[in-house]
Amino acid sequence: MGKRLLITEKPSVAMEFAKALKITTNRKNGYLESDEWIITWCVGHLVTMSYPEKYDENLKLWRLDTLPFIPKEWKYEIIPAVENQFNIIKTLLQREDIDEIYNAGDSGREGEYIQRLVFMMAKPNPKAKMKRVWIDSQTEEEIKRGIDEAKSSTEYDSLSDSAYLRAKEDYLIGINFSRMLSIIYGRRLAKEINEEKASISVGRVMTCVLGMVVEREREIRNFIKTPFYKIVGDFTSLSAEWKVSETSINFESPKLYNDTGFKKENDAKDFILTLKDKEAIVEEVKKSKQKENAPLLFNLAEIQNQCTKLFKIKPDETLEIIQNLYEKKLVTYPRTDARVLSSAVAKVINQNLNGIALGFKDEEVQGYIKQMKEEKYSTNLIKTKYINDSKITDHYAIIPTGKGYENINSLPDLQKNIYKLIVKRFLAIFYPPAEFNKMNITVDVAGEKFYASTKTCVKTGYLDILKKSTTEEQNVESINVKKGERLIVNNYNIKESETVPPTRYNSGSIILAMENAGKLIEEEELREQIKGAGIGTSATRAEIIKKLDKIKYIAINNKTQIITPTKKGEYIYDIVKLSMPDILNPKLTASWEKGLDMVAKREIKAEIFMKKLEDYINNKFDKLVIRK
Repeated sequence: MGKRLLITEKPSVAMEFAKALKITTNRKNGYLESDEWIITWCVGHLVTMSYPEKYDENLKLWRLDTLPFIPKEWKYEIIPAVENQFNIIKTLLQREDIDEIYNAGDSGREGEYIQRLVFMMAKPNPKAKMKRVWIDSQTEEEIKRGIDEAKSSTEYDSLSDSAYLRAKEDYLIGINFSRMLSIIYGRRLAKEINEEKASISVGRVMTCVLGMVVEREREIRNFIKTPFYKIVGDFTSLSAEWKVSETSINFESPKLYNDTGFKKENDAKDFILTLKDKEAIVEEVKKSKQKENAPLLFNLAEIQNQCTKLFKIKPDETLEIIQNLYEKKLVTYPRTDARVLSSAVAKVINQNLNGIALGFKDEEVQGYIKQMKEEKYSTNLIKTKYINDSKITDHYAIIPTGKGYENINSLPDLQKNIYKLIVKRFLAIFYPPAEFNKMNITVDVAGEKFYASTKTCVKTGYLDILKKSTTEEQNVESINVKKGERLIVNNYNIKESETVPPTRYNSGSIILAMENAGKLIEEEELREQIKGAGIGTSATRAEIIKKLDKIKYIAINNKTQIITPTKKGEYIYDIVKLSMPDILNPKLTASWEKGLDMVAKREIKAEIFMKKLEDYINNKFDKLVIRK
């Protein structure tokens, strides 16, 4: 009987697998070996794509006549710093006594890519069966399940195809367009930013995000505040705002700025005079009840946005912390786009809850669990909005595993706080909805309509955990008026308002805007409804922001995390806008991402995607070089 070889993405993960498999044998040079198992590890990427000069030395010089560079056969090379570990893995993969090879790389597209490159370069023993371990957390049970249920690696071939294509796409767009724009505009840029020489770096996702930042900045810069004047009626027992209606003397009047205000203060004053001595009658009183459920669970983009808001940290820091919580077995896989759970997980969700109840010694959280028990809240999620198998691709939402508490005391405070944030968001889904009484009142003054509304919280429900401070939900004294009632008019006031410019992105909100293909949607429910293909992936978005910051195309304020473009960033935006504006379009960038997704789902063949990519690059060059 031969041996089984298992390869993880890094040494710390290999140790968790060894623990789960009860392998206590001495560590060898770069691997562990027992009677049945050999466990080894990558150290992140071991293999990389070769630069153009490896295909032809002359390509080291950047010249227009050698572009676009699109290789027929792709070259790869071992990264020199990690060659030693690659050779260890290669020797193990080629061993004659290996029957099965388990790819236990990170359970995502990039994790698949790291390992497939190693297999491609190392040429494993052809007699060995290749299997893929796919796990949602690093708990012992999940590792064992992943190994027991490992599928043939061919089931993940389409994921591998999309991973190779993603790398080729970024390489081809980055190298060809960065070189071309640098050759054409590099001198001008250097002069503009007072540097001796300057190169221009463009990327499929990076440049699109730069565009979002610059466009927002220019909107703010060019924004002119416009004042407008609203009318507020102060009646017996309520105050109500005027809004134009079909019965109004100002219906469709050019004097109005919008349906609640006048462009000029004098027109507002004149309007008030027309209301003098007119009777105010309650035309309608509408009462309604409103239920509001806890928000959906965290995916990576949502928690990155939250952590930027609450802790003023960058998205890459958030990911690093959650990755650490994942490796310490405390939470499930972080690089996920899903905000719901699978029905399979829902069936065993009590394990997570019991684990938190027994293991997480946090007074506040224990209080919430006690309330759940005392109030007998149902833990059956099956028919709720939090369970939806169709909305899960690779992984479900980020939730606490209910395990790993032996590691919690060693965590720094920020990590504990982020863990607690995940726990609270998770517990909230078991709480009942918050309930509100709403009342909308319409007051008629000679055909002119005034509106007032109140919203009173009558049952806090999930708000006990996720205490929201929103102005509209303050408890308002109940207004007691009846339909047909005549109100005393105390007076009419003019309230000056003004239009406000759009707000700048911060390092968290831009991640949400990337997830929604360039739209920053603040309203959570709406965001979920329109979610389609985003720009970049949950695994790469933070890195893109980090890169733009590093190459000084954007600046991120350390205290506020607010993003502004640099002078260099704006100049590069102008160059791209002039030469190849479509790369700035989030919809186009999102459509490339969608194409990669379609390859992974076997909806289109890899060759079709590659052909479209090559055509796109060739067409761009034809147009640009002619225009130059």
